[in-house]
Amino acid sequence: MSLSSTSIKRPVLAIVMSLTIVIFGLIGYNYLGIREYPSIDPPIITVRTAYTGANADVIESQITEPLEKAINGIAGIRTISSASNQGSSVITVEFNLDENLEAAANDVRDKVSQAVRQLPQDIDALPVVTKSDANSDAILSLTLQSDTKNHLEVSAYGENVIAERLQTIPGVSTVQIWGQKRYAMRI
Repeated sequence: MSLSSTSIKRPVLAIVMSLTIVIFGLIGYNYLGIREYPSIDPPIITVRTAYTGANADVIESQITEPLEKAINGIAGIRTISSASNQGSSVITVEFNLDENLEAAANDVRDKVSQAVRQLPQDIDALPVVTKSDANSDAILSLTLQSDTKNHLEVSAYGENVIAERLQTIPGVSTVQIWGQKRYAMRI
């Protein structure tokens, strides 16, 4: 005796079983858990500046503080944190959840471009403003090794061939190369 033949012979039993399933579904729906802290990605903007050869104190006083003062005037900022290390400055600006990430990034770029005049003239490059995505952590790490090529040749191959090919894949934002050696000429 199968369920289908029983349901045909006894339609009232089939209706009662269907209603029982529906009632248990409604009761179960009411007891479903609700997350107190939903997964929300706050708008975060990062400003990176490189100043090769400068110690952390010089970076703090000549780069990080002027940039922080300029950025601090933007509306909607929740927190500002900075790190001044040997040769680099990183300022992280977190905005309120209701702020638009694109507008916030444009505001930070404007303030940073105004503050560039106060920075030392011999910094390596202008400050770089990037929008941080919560899912932008590195998800793939590759190691290059060769028995026939030296470290400089492997670095050049990684930068010119592999990095260029990986950057053309849809969904890849950046490719970073760690431990890279570059050709240099000292005169």
